[in-house]
Amino acid sequence: MTLPARLIEGYANFRSGRYAAETARYRRLGEGQQKPTIMMIACCDSRAAPETIFDAGPGEIFVVRNVANLVPPYSPDGGHHATSAALEFAVLSLGVSHIVVMGHGRCGGIRSVIDPAGPLTHTDFIGSWMRGINDVARSVARGEGLSDAEHERHIERASIEHSLANLRTFPWIRTKESRRQLAIHGAWFDISMGELHAFDEEQSAWDLIAG
Repeated sequence: MTLPARLIEGYANFRSGRYAAETARYRRLGEGQQKPTIMMIACCDSRAAPETIFDAGPGEIFVVRNVANLVPPYSPDGGHHATSAALEFAVLSLGVSHIVVMGHGRCGGIRSVIDPAGPLTHTDFIGSWMRGINDVARSVARGEGLSDAEHERHIERASIEHSLANLRTFPWIRTKESRRQLAIHGAWFDISMGELHAFDEEQSAWDLIAG
């Protein structure tokens, strides 16, 4: 076998289960082009899969996952910009009408910023990738009586808000949003509780979504 046994088993279940039940849909998707209306920028943490959380089928959500669900600022400098390239494709080619930045609780990437002595500090890529939110983490005051987990949650959410601001540095995102052709959203998922919170920009508050 060229793949792990777990993947082979899962694929067999997919073929006999979901694919068998939705064969026509998969064939239609495979013969045409994808037309998702929602783009989601999520963390690559294996516990917070967007398709699972939102019960999404194939072709429904254009998902980009990176460490700590970060959106870098607009910087067309010729470097490697995977997330920015995906944004450009989703907005200008696919014409999505919503972009959601979704973080989650106990994020390892965020923790690497909080704990500079942690195992992810001296790495080839993670440290430089997370450097963009060092100032964000420092700006989140440690409130009196807050536990470590609560303080970490505030930083996770502040990072999402920072990514929303970075989205608006992309000129074509800003233009489409001003024309009401595109809406931007922030979300945060509590893994242990299975709860989703959404950011209300007008109130600068996080609200629990009834589920």
